[in-house]
Amino acid sequence: MCAGDDDEAFSAAFDAKADEVLRDSARPLEVGLRLDALLRRSDRDTFVHPSTRLPGAVEIEADIARRIENKEFFAVCYADLDHFKEYNDRYSYYDGDRVIRILSKILHDVVKGTCGEAAFVGHIGGDDFLFIMPVEQVAETCGEIVHAFDTLIPFQYSEQDRRAGYYFGKDRRGQLHKVPLMSVSIGVVTNERRQFTHTAQVSELATEMKSYAKSLPGSVYTIDRRGDMPTPADPSMSLPSHEAGSAEER
Repeated sequence: MCAGDDDEAFSAAFDAKADEVLRDSARPLEVGLRLDALLRRSDRDTFVHPSTRLPGAVEIEADIARRIENKEFFAVCYADLDHFKEYNDRYSYYDGDRVIRILSKILHDVVKGTCGEAAFVGHIGGDDFLFIMPVEQVAETCGEIVHAFDTLIPFQYSEQDRRAGYYFGKDRRGQLHKVPLMSVSIGVVTNERRQFTHTAQVSELATEMKSYAKSLPGSVYTIDRRGDMPTPADPSMSLPSHEAGSAEER
């Protein structure tokens, strides 16, 4: 609270990093509105990731729940980096954080650029991201993400590592092994052939598809084509051969 109409003291309070400053001459209505806005900002800051400023787990779950309640057709895409820990070990935490921010920028710009306000991009934590979009735009969007990532990420390595396409790192037993350059794996689930009633169902399947994508070499997205009651004759139940950077259907 700032006494009187002293502009210098008012400015000094903000310079001291105050989140909000009120003059004692402010009307009750203004005080109430400013405090409400302060609380909204506080909630917003709590629900976003500090390094990427993307919505966190609470907002992710709320968006999925809203789409389920509105009976929308949607796709949930779980993105995760491959060989990120080894990169951090070889370079630094600072370099690893830069990679996280690059991935967040790619996801946000590609997803929002393709789907606009119909899409949602969130940051679960670490190198785990989740984005939600209309089903019909999954292939185009994920394909562009994979392409952008594989184009940009090699430049986060030294020239020697970039040219070789790998480097030697130690596993948990201290044994040297070849570590390829980082790739991105995206697991996709949709409600085209399933009926979701709770966000936990979506989370479980998205995690399963992300793990499946990570079992494949290179950057790839995998789409779950199974249904609640699949039939043996359904051709989408088969697994086509893997091709780096392309869609895999499970």
